[in-house]
This record gives sequence, C-alpha cells and structure tokens, in this order.
Amino acid sequence: MVDARSDARATRRLRIGMVGGGRDAFIGAVHRMAARLDDRTELVAGALSSDPDRTRLSAADIGIAVDRAYSSFAEMAEREAGRPDGIEAVIIVTPNHLHAPVAKAFLAAGIDVICDKPLSATLAEAEELAILAKASGLVFAVTFNNTGYAMVREARAMVAAGQLGTLRVVRVEYIQDWLTQPIDADGQKQAEWRTDPKRAGRSACLADIGVHAFNLAQFVTGMAPEAVAADLTTFVPGRRLDDNAHVLLRYADGARGVLIASQVSPGSGNRLALKLYGDKGGLEWLGHEPEIMRFTPFGEPTRILVRGGPGLGPASTNVSRMPSEHPEGYIEGFANLYRDTVDAIVRRRRGEGASSSGHVPSVEDGLLGMRFIEAAVNSSLAGSAWTRL
Repeated sequence: MVDARSDARATRRLRIGMVGGGRDAFIGAVHRMAARLDDRTELVAGALSSDPDRTRLSAADIGIAVDRAYSSFAEMAEREAGRPDGIEAVIIVTPNHLHAPVAKAFLAAGIDVICDKPLSATLAEAEELAILAKASGLVFAVTFNNTGYAMVREARAMVAAGQLGTLRVVRVEYIQDWLTQPIDADGQKQAEWRTDPKRAGRSACLADIGVHAFNLAQFVTGMAPEAVAADLTTFVPGRRLDDNAHVLLRYADGARGVLIASQVSPGSGNRLALKLYGDKGGLEWLGHEPEIMRFTPFGEPTRILVRGGPGLGPASTNVSRMPSEHPEGYIEGFANLYRDTVDAIVRRRRGEGASSSGHVPSVEDGLLGMRFIEAAVNSSLAGSAWTRL
C-alpha cells in the first residue's frame, strides 16, 4: 500500500520534459515513476534519444505526442520555451558528458532543471553551471536520490540536534559487483559509457556511485571534507577508468572519514552504508534495509529506530508514504525529491524565490561532488597524496 499524497497547494500538474531516458535506458524509467508517484507532474515532451527512430518509438511508449518528441535537446529547449503550454522543468538523464550542455540550454530558455548525478563530466563545467544557475534564479536540483529516504532525513536531524555529540568518525561505502567482468568491452550499454573517459569523466566508479556515498555523508553530517587521500584502482584489464576507490577524508574540525566505492566486489549486489561516530553516540544506516537505523548513545544499549515507528520526529515522518513495518523503496526516495523540487518550482513561479526546504540537493551540492571526484583522482595520481577539495 502506498499513500501517494498530492499537495493541495498545486492547482495543476507541473508540465515536465525529459532529455535521455528512452528505450533500453536504465534510470529514465525510475525518474518517470518517481515523478508520477505524488501526481504532481505531467510528462509532455522529450528528446529521449540521439537516434531519431528510437526517440519516436520511446515517445510513443510513454505517451508523448509526436510533435513534442524532439530530435535534439537544443530544439526541445527552444520550441518548448516558445509554447504557451511549454514545459516548466526538464529532467536530464543522459550520460555524464551531456549533463552540462543540456542544462545550459534549458537554463538559457528559462526552464527549471532536474539533473541526474554527477552534475557534469568535468569540474570546469560544474563551476560554470553553478554560476549560471545562481544568476538565472531558477531551480536546479541534482537527484542524489538517497537523500530522499526517511531514515536518512532522520539521521540528518539527529546529527544537527547534537544527539551524536561532536562527530569524530565518518564511514561510508557503496559496494557493487556488476563490473567484476569486462562487460564494458563486450558492448554492454550501461557499462560501456560509464567506463568511457569521454562520456563519464575522469573517474568511472566515483562518478557512478562514489559521488552518491560522498553526498550521503555530506547531507547527513552537514560537513564536507577539506582534503582527501585516495587510491583509485582499475582491476579489470583493459578497462579505461577505475572500478574501485578507497578514499580517506579529513575534516576541518578534526573529524576523520573513510569512503569506499567498488564495482568489482562479487556478492555485494548493491550495498550502501553510512556509519557515524561522535563523542555522545553513533548511528548506522544501511541502504539495503533503509527503513531501519541503529542509534547507540555512549554507554547505553543500541536502539533500533524504524521508519514510521514511535519516537521519531517530523524529518522522517513527513516523507513516509508506506505504513509502519513495511519496507521503504527505491522509487519513494526519488519521489520525495521530486515532491520537494516541485514545491520549490511552484514557489519560484509564484515569485517567492527558488530556495527549497534544504532537502533538495542543489547545483552547489553537485559542484561539491565534482570537486571531490577531481581531488580524489588527482590524489591517486600523486600516490595518494593529501589533496584539498
């Protein structure tokens, strides 16, 4: 059972478009399902593929009218901006190297942007986007979807309230196994572009999943490291980019951290974990059981906090759709981001400013992730030397 709640403040659905996400794409369908869950948006336009035939077929699959199935994102931005019923926001779900040019086109057209991670393929592009987004006054959201989980929101509130005390140790890891074999060399679509420097950027593993881990730790702790020492490795022979990363994190206030990202760890599937330790207590959140968080005040028994259970605050209860004791899902985390982003877009269009509730990862968060990737790659190339972000 899902309690998909429509916000009565929105008098109609927000008109949205999508770039990328056509047939055989992985993440586009996830975004479409998440955006629909609260019945706040309507997908009306798309440039769903660089292949015109696939664009046409993909548009037909998901009910986009033929005259709004565009052959390029540039054409889509121009024509939609000129329509009285044009899109009000665009979702970008392309390979990394297209994030920046697509986002720039829609920002220039006056259209709010919802961009998949990472923000771009290069740090220079990310810095330019941050400047353009700020100058535009538009909403620019980056879909770090793990920030939408209810118990991640609860963890953030607990840290901010001082329940862990002064943070000392940050441990975050994202472990997968899908690239254990050279499927990219065999032409597997999702693997092939993610390990291509021209499309992925300077790192494969960090740009794909390491930046998720980095953002999760930053979102919950409210801290970004001032320096990193990284060891990036390519285990599969012939692979063009890294498939494993071990990164030490050094924070300005004395806290220390470890980030591990791997896509060549058999048996892991898709496992994300965050562990925080302060002088008053510690907590643990695991992505494969996201409705549960373990909190241990120093010297006391561990408490199991369950999403929807007793004793939790509004940070988690406000984003809980599922009944208590039912597992929270991947789509719901995305949907929370979409609901918050739609709220921000509606506020902006009412003249109330483009600021969000603080829960929507912004272009600045995307830029920070790109700075992390850049510093980690440079550190690894320098023999794991400490490198400032």
